Amino acid sequence: MAKLAVIRWLRLSLLIGFSCLLLGGCSFNSSVNGAVKTLRVATEPAFPPMEFQGQGGELQGFDIDLMKAIANSSDFIVEFQSLPFDGIIPALQAKTVDAAISAITITEERAKTISFSRPYFRAGLAIAVRTNNQDITNFESLKNKKVAVQIGTTGAGKAKSISGAQIRSFDSAPLALQELLNGNVDAVINDAPVTLYAINTGNLQGIKVVQQLLTEEYYGIATAKDSPNLVSINQGLAAVLKDGTYTKIYQKWFKTAPPQLPEKLTFTTATPVGASRFVTSINLVLQSIPILLQGALITLQLTVVSVIFGLIGGSLIGILRLSNLKPIRWLARVYVDFFRGTPLLVQIFIIYFGIPAIIQELGSTFTFNRFVAAVIALSLNSAAYIAEIVRAGIQSIEPGQKEASQSLGLDSVQTMRYVIFPQAFRRMIPPLGNEFISLLKDTSLVAIIGFEELFRKGQLIVSENYRTFEIYTAVAIVYLCLTLLSSQAFSKLEIWMNPVKRSRKK
Repeated sequence: MAKLAVIRWLRLSLLIGFSCLLLGGCSFNSSVNGAVKTLRVATEPAFPPMEFQGQGGELQGFDIDLMKAIANSSDFIVEFQSLPFDGIIPALQAKTVDAAISAITITEERAKTISFSRPYFRAGLAIAVRTNNQDITNFESLKNKKVAVQIGTTGAGKAKSISGAQIRSFDSAPLALQELLNGNVDAVINDAPVTLYAINTGNLQGIKVVQQLLTEEYYGIATAKDSPNLVSINQGLAAVLKDGTYTKIYQKWFKTAPPQLPEKLTFTTATPVGASRFVTSINLVLQSIPILLQGALITLQLTVVSVIFGLIGGSLIGILRLSNLKPIRWLARVYVDFFRGTPLLVQIFIIYFGIPAIIQELGSTFTFNRFVAAVIALSLNSAAYIAEIVRAGIQSIEPGQKEASQSLGLDSVQTMRYVIFPQAFRRMIPPLGNEFISLLKDTSLVAIIGFEELFRKGQLIVSENYRTFEIYTAVAIVYLCLTLLSSQAFSKLEIWMNPVKRSRKK
């Protein structure tokens, strides 16, 4: 019986093994014979009509349709990935994406770090102003004006040549145009197709485009340097240009016939290698340090001012959270829950972009200074966290302290001022130090409204040279130095405020 069981077990094992081999072979053959290459393609869906999100959240636009047509012609699958425009080239360099199509202008500087397909679109820069602006009629009239641009674009590069202009950079074209609508800048330099599309569709009322195109530019599909994917992309692009598919897509979005496109643009793209590249990186970081330190000073100013206002507001709200009156406690709780429960980035958007837009719709002219808006947003957010620190600190004091104060004839305000709060404040110093350090790092979020603190300074440098690792490493080191110094300062303050620790230190 034992021998028979062994034979049955062997037969079963052979059957299972054969089945696995057969399934594996089928799978292998299907993967070899039917394999379809998938390309991860980066895009920024905030640039209509080139690329944007439709009502259902799906990607739409000229670039999206064109990339799908190229993929269909070259037999590969497109997997779109949304990235901010200034992060696309670093992503290509790091090869976290295979290609990018996002109205990327082919320039000599960019061609040194990435490779481009043949040109697929002819465009140019245009000046947008408010419809009631009669002063700005050409590029020369932008002198000494406030100009908004999208970071990392050719428009941002063009704006640098304007004498005396105050340049404000934003992460996307819609934010730059919203800045113009709110009256915070005099003009926007942006790609003409995007601005004209927004005006023609009625999404931008009160804005016009002046003069002819400032430049003639060509967009290209970007890949990592010397990427093998570039061959199939160029083949697919050539095919859709030849068979009329390109013309149909162009007419769909622009209601006109497409212009003639050159087959290629030639640049000198030599890049330093080996030791020379290392030396170049070191020199670049050293050159960037003074600019980053300027940003660090602004970061510290923002943090200190916001913490002071946050401490005042947070202390008041924290005390109100302990009020005997239920409506007051409820209102304080609502404030804390709102500002702790919503992202700081959203709060910055509401304060800087939303409030002025609402007030202007009511017929009043109102704009926010960027520093004031940043301080308000950071202070309101910080106050919510400080309020909980204050509440916990006050509740940590033994009830006997309050009773002893009242027995000495002190009223509730005097008890809080002279007895409870001084003791509670000493216990609050460590968590308040943590809040200060967190706020110091959170100031990087105000870069979204074009405020040039430490992180924004780094972004601006990267947008010029595309040396992501070197510059952001330098930015991280500066932040680390600021947080370490802050941590040491609060440690010293904690010792100084605590008599027991101060005596031990001596």
